[in-house]
Amino acid sequence: MLNTRFENIKGVFFDLDGTLIDTAPDFVVTVNQLRAKYNLPALTDKDIRFHVSTGAGGLVEACFETENEESFNQVRQELLDLYFDLNHPESRLFPAADSFLLKLEEAGIPWGIVTNKPEKFAVPLIKRLGLENRLVCLLCPDHVQNKKPHPESLYLAASMAKVDPKDCIYFGDHRRDIEAGKAAGMLTASVEFGYIPPNDTAASWKADYHFDTFEHIYNTLFTQ
Repeated sequence: MLNTRFENIKGVFFDLDGTLIDTAPDFVVTVNQLRAKYNLPALTDKDIRFHVSTGAGGLVEACFETENEESFNQVRQELLDLYFDLNHPESRLFPAADSFLLKLEEAGIPWGIVTNKPEKFAVPLIKRLGLENRLVCLLCPDHVQNKKPHPESLYLAASMAKVDPKDCIYFGDHRRDIEAGKAAGMLTASVEFGYIPPNDTAASWKADYHFDTFEHIYNTLFTQ
C-alpha cells in the first residue's frame, strides 16, 4: 500500500526519454551513424546522453555544426529518419521501473506517459517494450495544441485516468517537466538518473520530490 504521505495519489505519470525509459543508447548509435556520414569522429555516450531530453533539435545543436537554418533542418530530418529506421533495439525501462509499474497496477493506480516525443516515434517504442496495454495513456505533442511545459497534456492525462490532477504525481528529468506538472497542480518529482546536463541541477527546478533510482521511488511511495 502507499505510504501515508502519498495515500491521496490516484494517478502516476511519467515523461518518457530519460525518466521511464532509457532511450539514450539508440540515440548514441543514431548520432554517430550520421556523424560518420559527414566524416566526423564518433562521440562518446556521455557526449550525447545529456542532450537526449532536448529533442532532435537539441541533439543537432550539440553534436553537429550546421551553417544555416536550411542545413540545420536537413541534418535534423536525417537524424529523425535514421532514428525511426533503427526502431529502438537498445532502449529499455530503467532498472526497477517495471517493479514499480507492477506495484502501481497491483494497487489499482493508473499510470501513463506524457512526453514531447512525437507519436511516430513513441508508439513503436512502447509496443516493442510491451507496455501498450498496461498504461492508461500515451500522450504526445500530436494529441494537444500545446506541448510541455504547458500543462494541457497533463490535464488530458488526468482526465483519461479519471482522476483529479491534484491527486497525481508527475516524474520528469527536465525542467519543463516540473514546470508542466506544477502548472497542472500535480505533485512533481525529478529523477536524477535522467539526461540532466552538467550545467543544470535537478534541485534548482524545485520539484516536490527528488529521486536517484526507481528503487528509491518504490521504497518512498510504498510501504514495505
